[in-house]
Amino acid sequence: MDDPAHRYLALLGVWFRWPEQYRIFKNDLDRLKTKLFDHSPDDPVVLHRSKIINLRGAFGRLRDADNRSEFEEGVLRVIERAEFAMICVIIDKKAHLGRYVSPFHPYHYALTALVDRYCWWLNFKNSTGDVMTEARGKREDAQLISAYDRLYESGTLITKPQIHQRVLTSRSVKVVSKKDDEAGIQLADLLAHPVKQALLIAKGLIGDTGPVFGKRIFEAAKPKFNKNEYSGRVRNYGVVWL
Repeated sequence: MDDPAHRYLALLGVWFRWPEQYRIFKNDLDRLKTKLFDHSPDDPVVLHRSKIINLRGAFGRLRDADNRSEFEEGVLRVIERAEFAMICVIIDKKAHLGRYVSPFHPYHYALTALVDRYCWWLNFKNSTGDVMTEARGKREDAQLISAYDRLYESGTLITKPQIHQRVLTSRSVKVVSKKDDEAGIQLADLLAHPVKQALLIAKGLIGDTGPVFGKRIFEAAKPKFNKNEYSGRVRNYGVVWL
């Protein structure tokens, strides 16, 4: 558990305020994938970090230096152009599990922190929204759905259930798989590891990783952090440490 790769769990969420903003982002992403990987609605290429890193499937084309450079620059342009907000919740699993007699599941605890902030934003904007997550396995999905149901019905330690129920359009979380080619899920997947690494480095919890592409992804996404509308504060709004 002392290994930072296992000790710190990061859960990252993104949202688009208006449908048109999401459509623009999805079109930009589809154009990039079509250009480089022959992506099509009938045979979609789904961005998945582990496949990209390990050059599996369609991403084998990235072994070519020119293709890889075009892909990386294209990803950065898509992220920079996209109009979305982002929250990253990081939990120290070792400290969490050692602190409580009956601790919440770390993933579910992080989920409640993320959904709380999202609902605060919706409430502040007098708006409504939905929650979607990526499938992780039959057992894990069932547990997550149950945790979300409890959050919706009973609230959390810091947010009354009436807030969640007023701003969330569905009482149930939507669980989608990678093959569904959901653009927002792919965006979160691309961002989660680079954002986590950058935040851990900034806190001195891991060593500097050198000039990796993930740092450029973080810099492109950094302006998208959710923040306090008045002070511009990101801590506890766009970055949450548990």
